[in-house]
Amino acid sequence: MKRVLILGATGQIAQWVARGLGQHEGVQQTLLLRNPRKLSGEEPNNAQVVIGDALDKKLLRKVMTGQDMVYANLAGEDLDKQALAIIAAMQSAGVRRLIFVLSLGIHDEVPGRFGEWNRATIGEDLKPYRRAADAIAASGLDFTILRPAWLTDEHEVDYELTGKGEPFSGTVVSRKSVADLIMQIITQPTLHIGADLGVNKPGSDGDKPYFM
Repeated sequence: MKRVLILGATGQIAQWVARGLGQHEGVQQTLLLRNPRKLSGEEPNNAQVVIGDALDKKLLRKVMTGQDMVYANLAGEDLDKQALAIIAAMQSAGVRRLIFVLSLGIHDEVPGRFGEWNRATIGEDLKPYRRAADAIAASGLDFTILRPAWLTDEHEVDYELTGKGEPFSGTVVSRKSVADLIMQIITQPTLHIGADLGVNKPGSDGDKPYFM
């Protein structure tokens, strides 16, 4: 039985992941979320729901015990503090595998006019995301960082990856695509260990996302 802790479980990507993992008999999910009002009422049978905050160190240590893997789908201006709390809880519990979704642009890796637009639009907001990435990279954990492009709700799985240090490609990617990548990593835990990956839809290059 593979035990997976999902942090920020009511996020749209996380909901795709939880539904997908609900089809795997060999998986047990723990869904940690802040707001119970966001529950759909259709959570998978293999999921246990816990209401709480990723900054609640006592709760985090409790739900971390016995897990094989952590997938973090979090956001906010305190994301770096959340990352540090998660790292500490994982280290304390002896949990090594971490998947953490951040954002394109945290390494100033987006080239051209789109990069200029992206920096002007969300550059300031990305500072705690970059600090979170630095903390994760220095943690000694078996991490995978994902840096999705601007997210869409298209019902498609169509994406390509770029590594850290490579120019980011494209402008958008579907949440369903990011969820597909996360599920691949969860079901194949040795996949992309130590990687910091940009995720985008092929052929979506432009000066900014099509919906902006």
